[in-house]
Amino acid sequence: MTSSAQLNPDVVVRFAPSPNGLLHLGHAYAAMAAHDFARQREGRFLLRIEDIDSGRSRSAFVAAILEDLRWLGLHWDGEVIFQSERLDSYALVADQLKARGLLYPCFCSRAELRQLLVDRPQPESSDGPVYPGTCRHLDPELARKRVATEPHSWRLDIAKAIAITGPLQWMDERHGPQACHPERLGDVILVPKEMPVAYHLAVTLDDARDGISHVVRGDDLFASTHIHRLLQALLELPTPVYFHHPLLCDDKGEKLSKSRDSASLSVLRKGGQNGYGLLQDLRQGIFPVGISLL
Repeated sequence: MTSSAQLNPDVVVRFAPSPNGLLHLGHAYAAMAAHDFARQREGRFLLRIEDIDSGRSRSAFVAAILEDLRWLGLHWDGEVIFQSERLDSYALVADQLKARGLLYPCFCSRAELRQLLVDRPQPESSDGPVYPGTCRHLDPELARKRVATEPHSWRLDIAKAIAITGPLQWMDERHGPQACHPERLGDVILVPKEMPVAYHLAVTLDDARDGISHVVRGDDLFASTHIHRLLQALLELPTPVYFHHPLLCDDKGEKLSKSRDSASLSVLRKGGQNGYGLLQDLRQGIFPVGISLL
């Protein structure tokens, strides 16, 4: 670990896994990319646990994340950060956005959304089909009454938000300067029915709170940056520099993921593999058979 006296205060990078499963090789690559980016610039490397989904987060997975990172030889600076300890701050900002008329309640169930998208096919975004804006047009008084009695999420009115911020840009050190187009993702959910906050809002607030100067993460989150940049402008938060790295994929060209039961680091660790050696191979672009960069 770099001593605190040597750290560059202008560079702060984070790795932010969710404890809803075991880390796999793709996570190792992402953690390495963020860690090495910080260390090469003598900056700080933070570990944030994104445990806002209490229904899926498990303490055993948190313990496994910490053990896997140590096994790989990746060391973070300071205490581990837990999103679950920041729920009040997320709720406060969500209430501010509601008061500004930028969030509207959405009562659509998953089944209703599926049927809507069958009847009215929508463009695809990184979050799935773009929401057609059904609940955006509800009578405000009727919507207020339904909020008191019906399950609902809160969506960001993208058109209203863009009208406030005007054109925006952001910089990606790998892909170059980017014009911001949040409308491509539609009216995203910022407060889900079943969770206190959605990823888009939580990660934007956390990156500002933690003083993140450079967001180093996979290309699968590239499109989400359009929403994050919009939120930064709405909330007058600083904009980090971004670096979206390639993803590891399997022999079918699919990115490694928990949902596809990609082999976990825990299995490799318990099987006696050398974690430091594995990381050195990843740094040199040497991957296990069937694994490549996407």
